Amino acid sequence: MKKARTVKINRIFILVVVFLFAAIIVKLSFVALSPKVDGINLTEFASNRNTVKETIVAERGAIYDALGNVLAINVNSYTVYAVLSDKWTTDPENPQHVVDKERTAKELSPLINMSEKAILDLLNTEDVYQVELGPGGRGITELLKETIEKLELPGIGFTKSTRRYYPNGDFLSYTLGYAKTNEDGSVSGEMGLELAFDKELTGKNGSREYQSDIYGYKIANTKENVTKAKNGKDIYLTIDTNIQMFAEQAITKMESASYLEWATISVVNAKTGEILGVASNPSFDPNIKEIKSYYDPFVSYTYEPGSTMKTFSFMAAIENNLYNGNEYYNSGYINIGEYTIRDWNVWGWGRITFDQGFYGSSNVAASLLSQRLGKNKLKDFYTKLGYGKKVGIGLPNEQAGLLDFNYEIEVANASFGQGMTVTPVQMVQALTAIANDGVILKPYIIKKVVDPETGEVVLENKRTEVRKVASTDTINKIHKMLYGVVNSNEVMASGTAYKTSIVTTMGKTGTAQIASPNGGYLTGWTDYVRSFEGLFPYEDPQIIVYVAASKISDQNKISDAVKTLIEDVSTYLGIVDGKVKESYETIKVSSYINKNIKDVQEELKGKNISIVQIGNGDKIIKQYPEKNKNLNINDKLFLLTNDTNLTYTNLNNYSRSDLVEYGKLLGVNFTFNGYGYAKNLNLQNRKVVKGETIEVTLEPKYVTKTSNST
Repeated sequence: MKKARTVKINRIFILVVVFLFAAIIVKLSFVALSPKVDGINLTEFASNRNTVKETIVAERGAIYDALGNVLAINVNSYTVYAVLSDKWTTDPENPQHVVDKERTAKELSPLINMSEKAILDLLNTEDVYQVELGPGGRGITELLKETIEKLELPGIGFTKSTRRYYPNGDFLSYTLGYAKTNEDGSVSGEMGLELAFDKELTGKNGSREYQSDIYGYKIANTKENVTKAKNGKDIYLTIDTNIQMFAEQAITKMESASYLEWATISVVNAKTGEILGVASNPSFDPNIKEIKSYYDPFVSYTYEPGSTMKTFSFMAAIENNLYNGNEYYNSGYINIGEYTIRDWNVWGWGRITFDQGFYGSSNVAASLLSQRLGKNKLKDFYTKLGYGKKVGIGLPNEQAGLLDFNYEIEVANASFGQGMTVTPVQMVQALTAIANDGVILKPYIIKKVVDPETGEVVLENKRTEVRKVASTDTINKIHKMLYGVVNSNEVMASGTAYKTSIVTTMGKTGTAQIASPNGGYLTGWTDYVRSFEGLFPYEDPQIIVYVAASKISDQNKISDAVKTLIEDVSTYLGIVDGKVKESYETIKVSSYINKNIKDVQEELKGKNISIVQIGNGDKIIKQYPEKNKNLNINDKLFLLTNDTNLTYTNLNNYSRSDLVEYGKLLGVNFTFNGYGYAKNLNLQNRKVVKGETIEVTLEPKYVTKTSNST
């Protein structure tokens, strides 16, 4: 039998172990009881490392026209990416990375507008986990995303983002401007109203804060702090999309001249100051942003206006009792000191009256009147009209123009619009006095700003009188003189090319030399700014049209474009009798989702709403506009039913915006040529194929034929 082995433990070793154990207990007690260790609050540290804070992004407000049509809105967009690493695939039967690169490139190439080679080069990138298929795969639509998903290409995925979308493309571009998506996903205005009202449109982001486990998931039964996002405000403009379309068409007609440096056309409600339409050249599509100039011609371009200013220099003379329209003078030229001022017809018309001089746009007549007025009276009248200072319409980069003349020759030049500069919006403001018994109105383009969540109107613009600048007698005389420019049988009448057969128009033409950067004026045969100011109907002016074009090679294009514009607008508004609709009645839409289609039709009966039923189902599953949105009288309410075999309805005479929303509900895409309404679109009863693209030709709804101007 073996002896038991005895292990002797050194007493010193036991003491060391006990000491270390005691030290550990003391340290743990200190950590447990002390709020801070090494300067770190352990409780706060433990809490923070498990706290997740997410941003709830506020939705940017939309921009609408006066009829409630969407002009700018947020939409979801996607970027296509490809997973290249096979480490993401755990099941070979269900690969999560790109397996067949050639097939992937071939299938995606026509959809994202990139060559197969360009896509293959990206797919063959070495030592990366995944690649973005740009530029073609950036910012694609929901519809295109769904089309790509149907290809079931392994390894192809999408990252979601928000982008600003402009349904009408190149349409009211400088007024709207554009907004860009930033790296953090936020959207910010860069130009136009998007920039000027960026704060109101942006809203305020919210947040969601909660405790998470090591995998990032919220821990059950823990407190969650949520600060709701405050969505941006919606902006409603005074713009009537139909009138805007007419203005865009007029610009397009002017663009057909062989050369045009820039042009602007505006249509204004003369009785309220509302801007109903404003189009410019150059222009751009805010979705694409191929921008030649970042300045809006309507508010940012300054130029010498030329003879359209004779309207106001003659008005100043009349108002100061210095005018007799039947008084004769010698036309042709006049000497002022060492300078000679000539009529555009350098031989003149002989001895004519001042009224005839106005019809013929005589520089000599204006200069003679300027001598009677003197510097102070002429400058004071121009200042009262608003020249030399900003109108304050609310668009970025508005300019004040230059109103600075002192010497006799400068005063004479200013009487026929040379040696001073203006903006188109200033011209429009001054013209409102002619339609309102001498009272100037402030032009405006923002109708109202609305909180979409509460319906509260936080800003509303209305007719605003600035000041009275002329008497009734003066205005009545100016009416007759402007009438004569366009409608007189006098041989010298300068505006007869603008006479229309539908509505009686009065107006004044202008031709101004362009100042040279080296002093003096340019001398080329196109180096002029040509313009026209018109008001109609003559009996009681309701609408103002102002157009200016720089260096246009065919000035007949201006009169052709403006005549068509005037006739289209007067026909559309029905103002031959001197009346124009001043407001648009709207109805707030309810939610009709899950309701019976027949019940809804009965509910809306007699409310002047055009109901478009999509499909033959009995229940409504989608609608446009959505709940609490405003619908204008006679506008369309789209109701998608639960029918599984959808066919197209008759889409002729649908507007562009109508077709865009109709397409969203059906899951189809429309592309457009031209402006206006759908014509010859033979789709009725054709089966709907989700994801298909249909090309639509748009034409004006109201088209009037005009003869060529002389």
